Amino acid sequence: MLNAIIPLLLDSLASAALIFFAAVGLTLVFSVLRVLNVAHGSLYSIGGYVAASICLFIASRQLNPYLSFAALLFSAVCVAAIFGPLIERGLVRWTYGKSEAVQILITFGLFLILEDLQRVIFGVQSFYEDAPMRLLGTTSIGGVVYLNYQILLVGMAFLVVIGLRLLINHTRLGRLITAVVTDREMAQSIGIDTNRIFILALSLGVFLAALGGALATPTSGIAPGLGADTMVLAFAVAAIGGLGQIEGAALASLIVGLARVLAIYLAPSLDAVAPYAAMLVVLLIRPYGLFGSVAARRI
Repeated sequence: MLNAIIPLLLDSLASAALIFFAAVGLTLVFSVLRVLNVAHGSLYSIGGYVAASICLFIASRQLNPYLSFAALLFSAVCVAAIFGPLIERGLVRWTYGKSEAVQILITFGLFLILEDLQRVIFGVQSFYEDAPMRLLGTTSIGGVVYLNYQILLVGMAFLVVIGLRLLINHTRLGRLITAVVTDREMAQSIGIDTNRIFILALSLGVFLAALGGALATPTSGIAPGLGADTMVLAFAVAAIGGLGQIEGAALASLIVGLARVLAIYLAPSLDAVAPYAAMLVVLLIRPYGLFGSVAARRI
């Protein structure tokens, strides 16, 4: 019995960690910019493609394989530095104050463009480079041999939760973000550069999405269509946790991860349906998500 429970729990945590990276970026951007960025899933897959390309380059040149760990982080930074300011200044800025339908349509158009751009640049073949996973090896937990890389994913997700909370509660940038989230007009009236805050917040959201894609590369690889799958899952997690709630995104990722793994173990044909069944149950009980409310707006 224990041999079945331990891998189930570890697989759930690892699955939840990868979903969390995409979902928390989406919820952070919504909380600050009040924009539901449908293109978020594409940024996740772009992070994966860039990371896989760099890792394959390292392997082809027979460089130190441990450089692949730095490549995962470096790719996320590059994607955030390029796409964060570009998307905010070139597209999202023009949607502020417009209806949610307009924002969704515009970002969905961006999603389609980014998906085609990936096919043009990277082709339609799958990318897979497992060097980081092989280098970390395995460990035995309760008699069950498990990949250390999966444990690393869980640890990094915890670090992201703690890091975001420290950023928001204990730094000047966090206080500025909180002021903008609480009352955008008041923040502008006291001299806060909201445009700069929006660029930083969107870039941080892009970084988290790209980091999730990069970290997923050694385990599941990257293939066309991953962006759409990730986008739908991230929206499900955001809906379960409550839009704009960091801790809600963490708990919802755990629920979705557990639902997916339970489905794989018990009824594999329901794997794709399980996350949305969990979302349906939660929303029937709490229509605004586990941590959401009608009036409250905080991160």
